[in-house]
Amino acid sequence: MWLPAAMEGPTPVSALIHAATMVTAGVFLIIRCSIIFEYSPLSLLIITIVGACTCIFAATIGLCQNDIKRVIAYSTCSQLGYMVFACGLSSYDVSFFHLFNHAFFKALLFLSAGAVIHSLNNEQDMRYMGGLAKLLPFTYSMMVIGSLSLAGFPFLSGFYSKDICLEITWLSYEVDSILSFSLAIFAAFLTAFYSFRLLKLTF
Repeated sequence: MWLPAAMEGPTPVSALIHAATMVTAGVFLIIRCSIIFEYSPLSLLIITIVGACTCIFAATIGLCQNDIKRVIAYSTCSQLGYMVFACGLSSYDVSFFHLFNHAFFKALLFLSAGAVIHSLNNEQDMRYMGGLAKLLPFTYSMMVIGSLSLAGFPFLSGFYSKDICLEITWLSYEVDSILSFSLAIFAAFLTAFYSFRLLKLTF
């Protein structure tokens, strides 16, 4: 819960630090310690289940948020679930690929959200926004690109990394991978929903 709680300040620097560095440190540690985890199938099973549950849990919370930065923050938590269950299925390269791609489009979303908040005199509640596409056309276009990438739109970076996470889960043929795939595919639909809800309410 510390990530959404840290989203109070609208500063772009904090957005970049949270999106690209701090929250991904745990996933990076799992990747670096992969040789240790490979000796414990039980640990990999736990990592897979925790990652899949995190993926869907954070996505459902993101649906109900009205703070623009909290929506993006819970989206980050959901995407971390994708990275973690990919690690649990021993696909550390896929997890790192999604980690790397995610840092870029999530930083774009956080910076765009910061631009919106600053232009509205530090207002973060999306219910008080609307019609900003004409006032902030560049921010709107950047937010659309970031949201499409987050939702897994074809030919954007998020499509390739998220899709391969789902594919390796589908092709593992394990009980935990079937559970992970079911939760992750539902979380992908939820991600697309709250991404476009954010765009509609804000712009």
